[in-house]
Amino acid sequence: MKAISAEQVHQLIQSDRECALLDVREQGSYSSGHLLFAICLPLSRIDLLIEELVPGKQTLVVLMDVPEEESLAERAANRLQAMGYEEVHLLTGGVPAWRARGFELFTGVNVPSKAFGEFVEHTFDTPRLEASEIKDRLDAGQDMIIVDSRPLAEFQRMSIPTGVDVPGAELVYRIHDLAPDPETLIVVNCAGRTRSIIGAQSLINAGLPNPVVALKDGTMGWHLAGYALEHGSNQKAPAPSEIGRAKAQAYAAKVRRRFGVSGVNQAHVEQWLQDTGRNTFCLDVRSPEEYLASHVSGYRSAPGGQLVQATDEFVGVRNARIVLSDETGIRATMTASWLLQMGWREVYILEDDYTSLSHTSGPWADARAKSRADQLPPASVTTAALAADLERVVVVDLGPSPAYDTGHIPGAIWCTRARLAEWLEDLVPDRVVLTSPDGRLARMALVDAYPPDSQVEALDGGTEKWISERRATTSGLERVVGPTDDVWFKPYDHRGEQEKFMRDYLTWEVALVEQIKRDGTTRFRAF
Repeated sequence: MKAISAEQVHQLIQSDRECALLDVREQGSYSSGHLLFAICLPLSRIDLLIEELVPGKQTLVVLMDVPEEESLAERAANRLQAMGYEEVHLLTGGVPAWRARGFELFTGVNVPSKAFGEFVEHTFDTPRLEASEIKDRLDAGQDMIIVDSRPLAEFQRMSIPTGVDVPGAELVYRIHDLAPDPETLIVVNCAGRTRSIIGAQSLINAGLPNPVVALKDGTMGWHLAGYALEHGSNQKAPAPSEIGRAKAQAYAAKVRRRFGVSGVNQAHVEQWLQDTGRNTFCLDVRSPEEYLASHVSGYRSAPGGQLVQATDEFVGVRNARIVLSDETGIRATMTASWLLQMGWREVYILEDDYTSLSHTSGPWADARAKSRADQLPPASVTTAALAADLERVVVVDLGPSPAYDTGHIPGAIWCTRARLAEWLEDLVPDRVVLTSPDGRLARMALVDAYPPDSQVEALDGGTEKWISERRATTSGLERVVGPTDDVWFKPYDHRGEQEKFMRDYLTWEVALVEQIKRDGTTRFRAF
């Protein structure tokens, strides 16, 4: 592994070279302060996710942490090198050295996407209305429709009364049957700001004749204004009619011309995938349900609205190629137009006749990940065997702390994988059984270096199988090892003072415009 200075990383970010900047702290620690374009990939899960986020083993990878708190980056480097990554660098002095050099640190998660949302509103003056104005118009019976640009699970958790779920990239595709009258006011909302802004501006960019506005501050703004939210709504937009689809196709064609969206055929994509000197990400931007039913082989699910909202969760290599697919090109075009504005220079939509391509169904199955899984030690403990011997073993849950809090195997201890070996050195219990949601992370943890006297095994099927069999569970965070810093909590996930966290979050989002100006490394484009 090699050392790289903060100044060199700053220059790298502004270059056209492909690179992956990986912050290997847990997400909660990462969210307290990180480089703008550093992706959160905790050491605990790095070998679970690295090949999806950074497929090319030749990619220049920069690892970082806060060395004074935990020495994680060097361990991550050893793990990546063992997996065949050739250009692994450590940021000298870690995140504190970046700050000491006078460069900006950002709090929160998915920051480039959220900063881009604020840039869009600031640049194009995206129309927006306060919650009180929307409520007054609703009460007055104005001809309007409220469309929620979040995934269905988020929409069901909380939504604006009368709202219909139409996730981001679906808006131009599905809106025409929902609002056929050009006089109908279209209100776009999300939980906070970003997807409201991007959703509303998507319809405006497409040239819809309807008046379009974003609900300022989304469901949080609605709640803070004192209005009731709905919970558990299943109102979602249906598939478009033939007329609706034809309209959507015409509007998408305008967007494609305006933003210069390029197309590519699958034969060319296959050539790119053979290029070991570059990274090419093939992503299906349709709904998760459509993806599971059938998708082009080799394409990973990345619903368009979420891809724009959290690009760093799908693409881990700066300056990589991105190829987007859907059966009509409408959703791919809308998504591509936003990625191009975000500064991604090589974004393409798949142009082949969709039905002529090789398809598969079911969840994403990556051959590399399957190959690695086949090499892992087997899970040697069944749920039945564990249930019979539960009082004589120490169960360690390596899954997300909120899931552990909600329900876990009785007597289990929670710990992050990255801290497990150190904890075992102090305790050295006679027998340890590791578990995680589906068991994969527990199996991966079996290859970590544990004290020679410890007997460590993994639970077959993990906690999900245990729960599916209706075995006993308990809840709470009463038995944890180390800080529960593995997740960043949304403002409305905090226990107590939710309104304060909401206000702080909304203030933080708005302030990102000025912070990215100070940072100076974004390539956001105003067409």
